[in-house]
Order: sequence, then structure tokens, then C-alpha cells
Amino acid sequence: MKRLIIHHIRQLVTVSGPNRLRRGAEMGDLKIIENGFLVVEAGKIIALGSNRDYLAFVNTEQCELINGEDFIVLPGFIDSHTHLVHYGSRENDLERQAKGESYLDILKSGGGIHQTVSQTQNASFSQLYEKAKASLKTMLAFGVTTVEAKSGYGLDFASEKKQLEVGKALNKELGPLVVNTFMGAHAFPKTCEHRDTYLSNLLKWMEVFRKEELAEFVDVFCEEGVFSLAETKLILERAQALGYGLKMHADEMVSLGGTSLAVSLNCHSVDHLLVTKDEDIDLLATSTTVATILPLTSFYLNKPMARARFMIDKGCGIAIATDYNPGTSPSENLQLAMQMAFLKGKLTPEEIITAVTINAAVSLGLEKRKGSFEVGKDADLVFLKIPNLAYLLYHFGINHVHSVYIGGQKLIERET
Repeated sequence: MKRLIIHHIRQLVTVSGPNRLRRGAEMGDLKIIENGFLVVEAGKIIALGSNRDYLAFVNTEQCELINGEDFIVLPGFIDSHTHLVHYGSRENDLERQAKGESYLDILKSGGGIHQTVSQTQNASFSQLYEKAKASLKTMLAFGVTTVEAKSGYGLDFASEKKQLEVGKALNKELGPLVVNTFMGAHAFPKTCEHRDTYLSNLLKWMEVFRKEELAEFVDVFCEEGVFSLAETKLILERAQALGYGLKMHADEMVSLGGTSLAVSLNCHSVDHLLVTKDEDIDLLATSTTVATILPLTSFYLNKPMARARFMIDKGCGIAIATDYNPGTSPSENLQLAMQMAFLKGKLTPEEIITAVTINAAVSLGLEKRKGSFEVGKDADLVFLKIPNLAYLLYHFGINHVHSVYIGGQKLIERET
């Protein structure tokens, strides 16, 4: 592969700095280089800086030169919370929601997750793979180069394993990196008669999936009517002992204390946070746990967004993700989630970029490889043909991506 040199870049948004969670005011510092250059070799960044220095890296016989004068170039976006692998759709939920039924009402009646569970259980590996592959292609077009993918629509051993195997197989394709999360603790199966039996099964499955290297994280839906705080603690402590990274859905509808538990267990992230208490936000602000907000979910459910502005002002580090799933966020459009965070959450463009790059990378344990432009990191690049960063969020509902590179290879080029 030839050395790739992008020169005369109008704005090179490096997000450079420490490979850790950026909190509070740190989220506003993107380390932008005006009129910059970037050099890629063997899929990695080998140099970057002010444009006056790029000629030192040029060997015309071995280089591909790209003039970046029309572009803002950013690190590839990271969608750090999705339910990528599933089958079917749930547009029928909309009518029930329009009549006033809550998500938990629908779930208790056998709808919601349980409908998707049935469809996913009955789908073949090939059906799941092709659907997820199509979604990944859509995400890539919106500038996403890394995607977290949760199981949790199987709720039996074979189906959960099938979901994770699909996620792993997708990494054999040239496209976004897929990071698997085992989330058998998404709901109790509709046929479950004894909660303790299912909990025992989850602990056994975690051990198998760890040995087979099918998942890197474990996630639990800690919520009223789903998994209690004690059950969540049991599952995550066992997952931690097995070497998994930890994640948690918490404070989406009722605050059970999940956020404080997530902090005490050093979870990589705690997600949703629509009803998180002030004292738990204070805990997050002093922790290494990423607060992941999901603006499309609150929009779809017609609920107030998580208090991301308040969280950042208190010193928290946040990530933004789509929560792509068939029931409460049927959208692969991370740009739209970013735009919602801008328009409804009052976050700045700089904070939002940090939230979908380095902070999202931290939430997946990938901060040494992805999330910023640093020498030695993966050359995942997004080219935007827009006048400034704020325009990406101001002109909402369309795709602003011109081209996307993963590991230095161009996978997407669009007319913009």
C-alpha cells in the first residue's frame, strides 16, 4: 500500500492529547491545526502537523497525494452503543405508544424486546448477518468507523451466541470495526418462570463466551421491571472476574442506583441517564466511567434528553451514541444524534466531536488505537466538505460526509 499524504487540509481536527476520558472543560479542546497535513502508512498515522512540513514525507514514486484544501478532516466517528445484530422491526409499537402505553407496558404484555427476541431467535445466521452488514454500510456512510454491538435479542444460549458470532464475523469484512458486548441481561425471557435460573444461566454463558472470545464487554439493563440493582451487581461482578469490560443501561426510566454502582465497579460506561440524580452526576464527575447519552432514544420516546450540559458543567466526560435498535431508536444516523445533542442538549460542536471520538473510544477500551489523530493510531478518517464544524450540527437531517477512510483505505466517497 502506498504512503498516503493529505496536504493543505483546511482544518485538521486532531482531538490529540491524553489517551483517557476528557472531562468537563477538556471536552472543548479539539487541538485543531489550520492548513495541516497527515501522513498514513500501513494503516497507521505516521506524521501530522502544519502544512509547511509535509514535503519532507513525499516520495512521488511511493506516495498518493490528496489536496485537502476543501475539507475538514476528523477522526472516524465511533458509535459506542448499538444493538446492531437483530432481526425484524417494531413499527407496530408506534401505534401503542401513540395511545399512551409506555415502553414497560408494552414489554410486560409480551411486546417490545420480546417481539424482537422471537424474530431474532427464528432468523438464520445469514439473515442476521446480511441485515447487520447493511446497517454497518449505512453507519459507515455517516462517518462511523467503529461500532459497539450488543447481543440481548436471543435470551437463550444458542441465539445469544448466534448474535455474537455475527458481530465477530462482520470484522472479516473491510468496514467498521465491530466491538461485541454480551447483553443476555437485556430482559428476562417471556417463558422465564424462575429468575434465579436465568441468572444462573447468564453466569454460565458469560464463561463460555469469554473462553471463545466472542465478547469483550458485558452489559446489564438495570431498570425497574427488568434487572434489579442486586441482580446487576451479581452479573457485573462475575463478568469482571472473568475479564470482561463492564457496561450498564441505567436511569432510563427509574433511578435504582445503577449509576453509583457503575462508578463503584469502574464500568467503562453507564448509558441512557435520563433520570440520573444530581448526587450520582457528582460521582460520575470524579470517576473514569463514561456517561453515554442517547439523544435519538429520548427523541423517539418523546422524553427529555439526559442532562448532558449539566453533566459536562459538573465535570463529567460524556459520549454520544445512536442506541440503534428496532424498538426505541431505529436509526443508524450518528450525525443526527450529534445534531440533537447540539439543538436540544445545548452542547458545543467541540464537545460533541469529543463525545463521538476519544470519549467514545475510551468507553470501548480503544483509546490507544482510535478516537484521535496521533502518531501510531489507526488511520480512520472522515472528510467533511463544510464551512466550519458548527455547520455539521446546524444543517441537520442530511449527511455531510464526503469520504471515509478506515486503516488508510478509502471506503466511501460521496458527492456533497
